[in-house]
Amino acid sequence: MKLALKSDPEEHRVALFVLLLCACIVIGHLLEKSRWINESVTAIFIGLFTGTLILLTTKGRNSRILVFSEELFFIYVLPPIIFNAGFQVKKKQFFRNFLMIMLFGAVGTAISFFIISLGSLHIFKKLDIGFLDVGDYFALGAILSATDSVCTLQVLNQDETPLLYSLVFGEGVVNDATSVVLFKAIQRFDLSHITSSNAIQLLGNFSYLFLMSTLLGVIVGLSSAYIIKKLYFGRHSTDREVALMILMPYLSYMTAELCNLSGILTMFFCGIVMSHYTWHNVTESSRVTTKHTFATLSFVSEIFIFLYVGMDALDIEKWKIVGRRPWTSAGVSLILLGLVLAARAAFVFPLSFISNLTRKSQSDRIGFKQQVTIWWAGLMRGAVSVALAYNQFTRSGYTQLQENAIMITSTITIVLVTNVVFGLLTKPIVRYMLSLHDTPIDATIVAAAADSPVKSLTDVLLSGGEDVEADVRESNIPRPTSLRMLLTTPTHSVHYYWRMFDDRYMRPVFGGRGFVPFIPGSPTEKYIH
Repeated sequence: MKLALKSDPEEHRVALFVLLLCACIVIGHLLEKSRWINESVTAIFIGLFTGTLILLTTKGRNSRILVFSEELFFIYVLPPIIFNAGFQVKKKQFFRNFLMIMLFGAVGTAISFFIISLGSLHIFKKLDIGFLDVGDYFALGAILSATDSVCTLQVLNQDETPLLYSLVFGEGVVNDATSVVLFKAIQRFDLSHITSSNAIQLLGNFSYLFLMSTLLGVIVGLSSAYIIKKLYFGRHSTDREVALMILMPYLSYMTAELCNLSGILTMFFCGIVMSHYTWHNVTESSRVTTKHTFATLSFVSEIFIFLYVGMDALDIEKWKIVGRRPWTSAGVSLILLGLVLAARAAFVFPLSFISNLTRKSQSDRIGFKQQVTIWWAGLMRGAVSVALAYNQFTRSGYTQLQENAIMITSTITIVLVTNVVFGLLTKPIVRYMLSLHDTPIDATIVAAAADSPVKSLTDVLLSGGEDVEADVRESNIPRPTSLRMLLTTPTHSVHYYWRMFDDRYMRPVFGGRGFVPFIPGSPTEKYIH
């Protein structure tokens, strides 16, 4: 520890941080056998422990090995997490429940955003602790609307609760994308004087960012599929097609940022398109390599962020500033935590009620206990909230502004409380609400899991779950003959007609499962994605 804190500590600091990352992975693996806590909680605890050791070693002068860099977070750390979220989505389940997922992920996030933003603005001013600009309050709403449902997903079993599992994961993915677009749209406007014109412009800017970012991601994803299908690099070198699959998503991200769009949203949809088309156009060895490469980069990036959060929570410089108004900081944290809980409940239960009205089958409806589980799953805050908070409240330097120090500290406190306290309570609460029980693991499942050893936030919907039998069963689903039937069974029909369009027009041009001619070493039908 002393070696890492000398006058020229760059190499020593990096080496120590890499050592801590390895410790998080090993300890997280040992604890995961009982599913007690996940890697994010493990990383936070190790970060807190390391920060304490650094404080003791430096006699209270420092608690961090590395200093936050906005470029590091948004250019190198966050993109792998978002891309893997799109790349590993089980598309069949995602689009079957697409309308419900969008209802919770987009509309629900917007409701949560307004409740947190307007609630904090009203309460802080009423209690005479209002110290932020109006734009900061709205940015705070976007920051705290981004959820992290990894703890709940680790407890849920998609064989026992397929609808709930799909909703929790799908909402989490769309929620992150919506929060980032909201955040980016807010940063473009001066909200010191809110008028109806400003509100309309904000809505228009949000829609523009969402649509154009999505379109750019789709274009880059389709371009990668077409290039690899036509040139087929695997005939000569699998290294080239793997390199192209890694670089194309990053190209989409940087292009979006250069065009002042949302790189996060662009990369997410690029991941969905590439997993649907491009991934099936490469050789078998490249498919295995890319799947595990993307999952590994995402996994390490998440551990990196939570490890940093654990150490930064003890940053002595921020606490000295916050110490001038300790009760204000504590009050802000409690108020924001209460708003997060209330905002989550304000849309989960009403939107579930509305969704149930359109569903005739009892099995397709969301029961009250399932609604509570969805509410609980969205209480944790993760990497996206942390990254956006640093981006918003470090632009002017939190060591010089007391208000920014308080907001950074409050955000980190919420992340710590929701991940550690709520995370540890997730397993008993979810299993009690859904009456779930641990079941013996089938040997075939173990064999399949052995092929994919890397576990992270976004490997919960890997390719193994989409089988050919599901396609056969789907062909026997009765099709809606009226608008009423379309509204009551929208997921089956939307997915069915999309598959017809995809098979007829898209896959013959861009490739995909079943549309790539067999060449030795190329993808075969026994690998289903």
